[in-house]
Amino acid sequence: MNDAPAQSDIDPGTPKSIQPRAVLWLITLVGVGLSLFQLYAAGIEPLGLFYQRSIHIALIMILAFLMFPVFGAQRRRGVVGWIIDCLFLAGAFITGFYMSFYLDEIIDRAGFWNQTDIVVGCIAVVTVLEASRRAVGLGMTLIGVVAILYAFAGPRGDLPWLSDWMPGIMSHRGYSLDRVVGQLYLGQEGLFGLPLGVAATYIFIFVLFGAFLESTGAGRFFIDLAYAATGRQRGGPAKAAVLASAGMGSISGSAIANVVTTGAFTIPLMKRLGYRPAQAGGIEAAASTGGQITPPLMGAGAFLIAEYTGVPYLEVVKVSVLPAVMYFATVYLFVHVIALKRGMQGMPRSELPQLRQVMRDGWHFLIPLAMLVYLLVMNMSPMRVGFYAILTIIAVAVLRFLVWYLFVAPQQGQKVTAGGLMQVTRTGVVRLVEGLELGARNAVAVSMACAVAGIIVGIVGLTGLGLKFSAMMMAFSGGNILLALLMVLLASLVLGMGLPVTASYIVLIVLVGPALSTEFGIPLLIAHLVVFWYSQDSNVTPPIALAGFAGAAIAGSKPMETSVQAWKFAKGLYLIPLFMVFNPEIIMGGPVMVVVWNVIIAIAALLAFAAALEGYLFMRISLIPRVLIALASAAVFYPNLMSEVVGVATIALFLGGNWLANRRQQHAAGSTSQSR
Repeated sequence: MNDAPAQSDIDPGTPKSIQPRAVLWLITLVGVGLSLFQLYAAGIEPLGLFYQRSIHIALIMILAFLMFPVFGAQRRRGVVGWIIDCLFLAGAFITGFYMSFYLDEIIDRAGFWNQTDIVVGCIAVVTVLEASRRAVGLGMTLIGVVAILYAFAGPRGDLPWLSDWMPGIMSHRGYSLDRVVGQLYLGQEGLFGLPLGVAATYIFIFVLFGAFLESTGAGRFFIDLAYAATGRQRGGPAKAAVLASAGMGSISGSAIANVVTTGAFTIPLMKRLGYRPAQAGGIEAAASTGGQITPPLMGAGAFLIAEYTGVPYLEVVKVSVLPAVMYFATVYLFVHVIALKRGMQGMPRSELPQLRQVMRDGWHFLIPLAMLVYLLVMNMSPMRVGFYAILTIIAVAVLRFLVWYLFVAPQQGQKVTAGGLMQVTRTGVVRLVEGLELGARNAVAVSMACAVAGIIVGIVGLTGLGLKFSAMMMAFSGGNILLALLMVLLASLVLGMGLPVTASYIVLIVLVGPALSTEFGIPLLIAHLVVFWYSQDSNVTPPIALAGFAGAAIAGSKPMETSVQAWKFAKGLYLIPLFMVFNPEIIMGGPVMVVVWNVIIAIAALLAFAAALEGYLFMRISLIPRVLIALASAAVFYPNLMSEVVGVATIALFLGGNWLANRRQQHAAGSTSQSR
C-alpha cells in the first residue's frame, strides 16, 4: 500500500527499508492523525482559518521531516542527522501550535508584535523553507529565499545594498525584518494565506479520497474499462492509455502518478503492438498530463481557481470539461493517425478484459464518484462533499466485501467462522489505516508547495511586484496579446523547471494575472485557465519533462527523445488555451449555435494539426499540403468569422482530398488483385 504512487510530482518518501521501524510507526501515527483531523474539520466541526491552517502545516511538516531525512532519502540519518531533524521537528511543532495556542493574544496586538512573535515567525519561515526543500525540491526553496531577500532590498529595508543589483522598475522602498515576518507569519497574506488554505481544506480531502479509491482498486478498474472499450481498435493500447489516464486523472490529478500507474500496463502493450519505445512513453506522458486538467480534481487547480476568481467550484468544473475533452481528443487523434500510418491492428479479443465482467467486478467504484457529482450539483461545500465521498467509498468497500464473504464465499466452499470474521475485520482496519496514511503522505508535497507559494504571494503583495510585472509585460509585448501569451508560456516553462505544477500556477497567476485580465481584456476565469494549462508544460516540454522522463523509464527509451514525443502529442496544451482566449464562448457561454460552431472548428483544427505534424491521415500527405493544412489550422484560431470559415474549408478540402485519394488507391489495388 505505501509503495503506491504519490499524488504529487515528488517521491512520497524515504524507502521503508532505510527507515527504522520506530520512525515508520511514527509516520503512520502522524499520517493517520493528520487525516483524521482533516476529516473532523471537513465533516464534523469546521475550524477557524488560523486553527485549521496552523495545525495542518505543523502536522504536514512533522511528516515531511520524518519521511525525508536531512542528508537525503538514500542515507541513514546518523547522530548528526537526528540532531538536525529533531531541531526542525521542534520548529515544525512551534510553527503551527504557537499560532493556535496564542491566537487571541496575537490578534489583540495585531501590528504591534512582541519579540517572541518575531522569533517564532523567523523559525516558521526557516522551517517551512527546509521542509519544502526536502519534500518539493531545492528550486522552490530558492525562489522563496529570493523573494524574501527582495523584500529586504530597498532604501528602508534591512538589506539596502541589494537594491543596487535590481533594475529601476523592480525597485521598492524595502522592509524591515519585523514587517516581513509580520506579513509572512502573523497575518493572512503569507504562510497562512490562500494557497495553504486551499491545500489544508479542499485539496487534502480530495487527495485522501483519491488515496482510498487507489487503495480499493479503482485504478485497475479504470484501466480495465479503457482496455475493454478500445482494445480491439487500431492502436488499442495507446487509446486505452488515453482513456485510462483521463479516468485516473479524475482521482489522482498527478501526471507522474498517472504515468507510473497506467503506463506500467499500457506502455509494454503499445511497444508490442508496434509503437516505438519513445512514442509509447511519449503518448503515456502526454495522456497522463491531461489528468492534471481533468475535473473534478484538476491536480488541485480547480479549487485554487475557484478561490482566486470567486467562481463557484462546480462552475469551474463544468467549464473545464469541454477543454479537457478537446485535449484528450487531440492525443487520441495523434494515436489514431500513427496507428493508421503504421498499419496497426487492435489486440485479440482473448487478451482483453470483457466489458461486462469489468463492470460486474468494479461497478461499485462508480458509486462514490456519482455521490461526489450529485452533492456538488446540490451546491454542497466541496470540503463536505469530499468528506461524504470518502465515507461512501469506505461503506461501499465494506458492504461489498461482506456480501462476498457471507454469501458468495460459502457457495465456493469457504466456511464463515468467528476467527475468519476477526481476520477479515483486522485486514479491513489495516487497509483503512493504510488509506489514511497514504492520503497524508500524498498531500505532503502539495501542501509544502502551497506554503512556500503563500510566502511568495505575501512578498508580491507587500512589494507591489505583481503590478511591476504587469507593466513589464505591457512594455515587452507592446500590447500584442499573442506576444503576451508567449511570454506567459515561456515564464511557465522556466518556473516549471524548479516548481511543481500547483506552485508554478500560483506564482505565475499572481504575477501575470492582473495584466491578462485588466490590460489585455481576457476574462478573469479564462486568464486563470490559460495560466493553469500553461503551467502543465514542464511535464512534457524538454529539457525538463518530468512525465516524459517517467515514461522513458518504463519504456526503456531515451529520456530526451521520449520528451520530444510527449511534447508533440501534447500540442493541445498550447493550442486549446489560445482557442479559449480568442473564442471565449466555449468557457463563458453564449448562443448555442456559436458554441457548437466553435467546438466543431476547434476539433477540426486539432485533427488537421495532428495530420500536418504526422504527414499522414488516410494516406501520406506531401509537404506543400501539410504546410497549407497547418496554416489553415492557425486561421481557425484567429478570432474572425471569415478566417475561421476559410480555414475550415481549406482543412475540409485537403483532408477530404486525402480520403478520396486513399479510396481510389484502395479501389485500384482491389481491381489489380481481381485481374490477377
